[in-house]
Amino acid sequence: MRLHRLEIEAFGPFATRTAIDFDTLSEAGLFLLSGATGAGKTSVLDAVCFALYGDVPGDRSNAKRLRCDQALPEVAPRVVLEVTLGERRFRIERSPAWERPKRRGTGLTTQQASVTMSELRSGAWSPLSSRLDETGDLVGRLVGMNLAQFTQVAMLPQGRFQTFLRAKSDERHQLLQQLFRTGRFAEVERWLRDRRLTLVRQDADVHQRVADVVSRVSETTGLPLPDHWDIADLRDAVDGDQLVPWVVELTEQARSLLESSREESDDAGRHEAAARSAAERARDEAAQRRRYDGAAQEQVALDRRADDHARDQERLDAAVRAGAVVPLLRHARSCGAAADVARDEAASALRALRGHVASSESTSPEDLDALVATATTAAAHVRAAVPRATRAVAASAELERAGRRLAEVDAEHARAETERAALPKRLARLRSDAEAARAARERCVGLDESATTVRERIEAHAVVATLRVERDGARQEWLTAREVSLGLKEDLLALQQARIEGMAAELAGALASGCSCPVCGSADHPAKAAAAPGAPDARAEKSARTAADNASMLEHAFAAKVHELEASLAGAQARAGDTPVDDLRTTLAALEEQGRATQAVAARSDAVAAKLADAEEAEARLARQLSELGAARARLDSAREQLAAEVESLQGEIRAILDDTDHGDLASLLAHHERTASLARSAASRREHAAAAERSSLEALGAADTAAREAGFDDADHAAGHALPQSEVGELTRAVDDHRRRCAAVRDVLAEPAAEALAGTDPPELSVIEAAHHAALERRDQASAALHVASARHQRLTGLRDDLVDLSRTWVPLRNDLELTAGLAGFVEGKSVDNQLKMRLSAYVLAYRLSQVVAAANERLAGMSDQRYSLEHTGRRGAGETRGGLSLLVRDDWSGETRDPATLSGGETFVVSLALALGLSDVVTQESGGARLDTLFVDEGFGSLDAETLDDVMDTLDSLRDGGRVVGLVSHVAEMRDRIPTQLVVTKARTGSTVRLRGC
Repeated sequence: MRLHRLEIEAFGPFATRTAIDFDTLSEAGLFLLSGATGAGKTSVLDAVCFALYGDVPGDRSNAKRLRCDQALPEVAPRVVLEVTLGERRFRIERSPAWERPKRRGTGLTTQQASVTMSELRSGAWSPLSSRLDETGDLVGRLVGMNLAQFTQVAMLPQGRFQTFLRAKSDERHQLLQQLFRTGRFAEVERWLRDRRLTLVRQDADVHQRVADVVSRVSETTGLPLPDHWDIADLRDAVDGDQLVPWVVELTEQARSLLESSREESDDAGRHEAAARSAAERARDEAAQRRRYDGAAQEQVALDRRADDHARDQERLDAAVRAGAVVPLLRHARSCGAAADVARDEAASALRALRGHVASSESTSPEDLDALVATATTAAAHVRAAVPRATRAVAASAELERAGRRLAEVDAEHARAETERAALPKRLARLRSDAEAARAARERCVGLDESATTVRERIEAHAVVATLRVERDGARQEWLTAREVSLGLKEDLLALQQARIEGMAAELAGALASGCSCPVCGSADHPAKAAAAPGAPDARAEKSARTAADNASMLEHAFAAKVHELEASLAGAQARAGDTPVDDLRTTLAALEEQGRATQAVAARSDAVAAKLADAEEAEARLARQLSELGAARARLDSAREQLAAEVESLQGEIRAILDDTDHGDLASLLAHHERTASLARSAASRREHAAAAERSSLEALGAADTAAREAGFDDADHAAGHALPQSEVGELTRAVDDHRRRCAAVRDVLAEPAAEALAGTDPPELSVIEAAHHAALERRDQASAALHVASARHQRLTGLRDDLVDLSRTWVPLRNDLELTAGLAGFVEGKSVDNQLKMRLSAYVLAYRLSQVVAAANERLAGMSDQRYSLEHTGRRGAGETRGGLSLLVRDDWSGETRDPATLSGGETFVVSLALALGLSDVVTQESGGARLDTLFVDEGFGSLDAETLDDVMDTLDSLRDGGRVVGLVSHVAEMRDRIPTQLVVTKARTGSTVRLRGC
């Protein structure tokens, strides 16, 4: 992989378009990416990562703030990278998701991320993909590694490789697993762990189901379990083949009981059927006797009410005949009232017509029709003239507006002529001012660079003073924390010793009645040990251990802070240099004074350029405006002549229509004619309605009288006198029908042959017969209940027996599988006693990779440390670690001792970490298929090195250029700028950062 060109716009700290030519930097083989803190050195590397993978490394990816805050709101953030991957040259353009202003209205809307990938073929760029997922897959296959691997191999990140050196085994395990793609071994561990948990759950589930079956058997039979069985652990009973025979025996006993219960139930059923038949016969005879006696009493009552029944029947007949006449009479009266109303409305309509048209005295239908036709014709003639009157008003208004617009055009033409005459002198003066401001702006660049360098050294002097104070304070805090940690560890050891001495009492406190002793195995506890007052327990030990661990962590944190501050102090001293700060301030004041003077002139550049552009644009605009105003004046003159002629013609037509009337406008005349036609039409309609209502009233009254005579009455009023309310007619109808129905029912009962046969016999003793049936029924119910209980018990036991047989066949192989899986999972996870190193399977695989990394790192570490330090990979567990396999130690060949990497100084940590990172880069490159990486970046850390060590490190980095590789160092250390002539300088400003090449 080789970088050629990078363009950045509105990304990170770069507000405007910034281009970096890596081909020019690559000619030197080694270049420096320098700049002030926060200028954006790391953002250049972020732009490369984003162009390739659509993301940035480290914690900056979580912030989701890739767009530059200083960029204009409408400028889209984008990164364009030209790169060679696998002998093919590509151009990748990406834009992250960002909030852009809405094109309509106010507010922001989300613009989604986009990408375009093209390949250079025959001198032209050919598009390959514009999909995010497709481009990511293509880049991953071409580079041969993902983002995490790329940042560990091609861009050694700021502080990340030091973290890898000092990390614990678990943290180092996660990173190596991601780099070397050994996730399949972790999947094996996870699968075995999940399989073990699944089998444990299945074993507990089957055990619970067996216990449930046994409990239900005991509950069904009402018998307790054998004395030597424990419901909480039935494994021995199943293994001894005792559980199933016990349930089979109980099932056979239930079957014998079921057969005897069935015989008893059949006998009781036959006896109950005979007693039930006798009781039913006796009840039927008693019911017939009661029915006959009731019918005789009902007959006597009906005979006494015969006269009343005859009168009710006569009234009902007369009311029914009158009911057919009453609706007709009611309709006749309604028609008469409607006729009176219609006559009044017709008279009112005629009065309204005479009030509107004074000359109209005739009320015949022919005259009213003629009046309607005349008024309708006149209204249509006036309505046709209304649009012409409207157009006359509109044309008059247009004529007036055209006159006002013509006057405005003349005034605008005069103002434009005056303004155009003053422009030539102004243009000449602005062009001269713009040239002077442009020259001053170019002089400002050199002054700013010199002032930035001096300012950085002054800031470094202030940082040195601050860091010295912080280092002294941190060292005191570290010493205090170390004393506290040692004290807490001594307290923990004393507490553990006291707990061991009182362990007998602690074990005795955990014993329960009936449970076995974990020491001797006995279930009897005649004399339990008692704890001494204030004796510690597991909770106290855990609390003490937690306090000691926390203090130890705090001690390590303070120690790391001291090392960090010492490294920062050395870097700050190197940046500050040997020049006194007062001399630097004097130099800076002089440079700033020159810069302000020059800047004052240069600041006018943009304003003068803008004024010049405005003046040139105004000159062209005035020329166009004068041409447009001349054409507009000609159009307005022609339009005024046409409108004046049209207004005169329309006003003449309207005057001809209004001359013979009393109305001043067309609207009032149209309203008069429409009102006349409406009143005449209404009067004719209401007169016809009144005549029709009169005829309907006479016809309805005649129909009512005819219906009354046909029903047997003299007239309609006579029929209305015999009419009854509907409720009273209903009551009479029900009374007559009820009397008839009761008479028929009584006759039917008394005419039955059985009534005469029962008259001469004695009634049976019903109570005695029913008592005998009740006793037989109780016996049958008891036998049936006993049969039901025996059948349910037998059926229940049969099902439980089958369930128990199935479960016993499943449980034994399941326990064997669980035992094998648990042993294998514990060994693979490093928790088994057989795994002496307590090393996981994935860690075992990664340990081999780590040994390769250590070997590659030691090749470079020997040269960078003057043959003093080398890395050692050990399988033993480190301090505070629960598992081993991925621990690192540093061997000091001058003393022959090995020690923890945390004991190295800041500069030593950087050298060892850099060697480890370069070794990791070599091994990961081989792991990814040997993908060639022609560009390598190392980010920061050089400020902690002394001059001699820096020479060794630079020689090692310089050797990386063999074979055409390009190495970029990211640093703001002043000495690095002196050592490396080829530089890419990043400069920060309020308007955004910029870059420039130096020494190329």
